[in-house]
Amino acid sequence: MPYVTVKMLEGRTDEQKRALVERVTAAVTETVDAPAEKVVVFIEEMPKNHYAVAGKRLSDQ
Repeated sequence: MPYVTVKMLEGRTDEQKRALVERVTAAVTETVDAPAEKVVVFIEEMPKNHYAVAGKRLSDQ
């Protein structure tokens, strides 16, 4: 049973997340020959104030 975790900043629509889950599932199914009903996708959204690049939080930019 493949588990896939996608970490991204918050702000995507439900439609975008739905499409992401469908495409990730299809890619895993095609790549590792796992049945779609066994593929688990987790989406972890982070607020911009919890993410920093080069010492600067994205919420401060």
